[in-house]
Amino acid sequence: MLHTGSCHCGRIRFEVEGEIDGALSCNCSICQRKGSLLWFVPHEKLQLKTPPDAAASYTFNKHVIKHRFCPVCGMHPYGEGVDPKGNRIAAINIRCLEGLDLATVPVQHFDGRSK
Repeated sequence: MLHTGSCHCGRIRFEVEGEIDGALSCNCSICQRKGSLLWFVPHEKLQLKTPPDAAASYTFNKHVIKHRFCPVCGMHPYGEGVDPKGNRIAAINIRCLEGLDLATVPVQHFDGRSK
């Protein structure tokens, strides 16, 4: 299934292919504040519809995840990183996807604060 998403103002727009079978709610210092619900996909499933430099990046702690956000509206629609096997991944904030009923998505809680 093809999903369409964006930041609040539309400066960052994207499509992502896949079936959302669940999302992750992390309690690390940034995710807790953002309130993101993350769906992880292979990076090639994420297709930006706006220039990559439309999004700003923020890294912290171990600097392994690029938290991508809109410098205009402040929304965090996705992040980029590498999984434990070395594969590039995208962490999609499903709250930024259009037409998705969040109540239908099972949410797993992850203790990122302890990692």
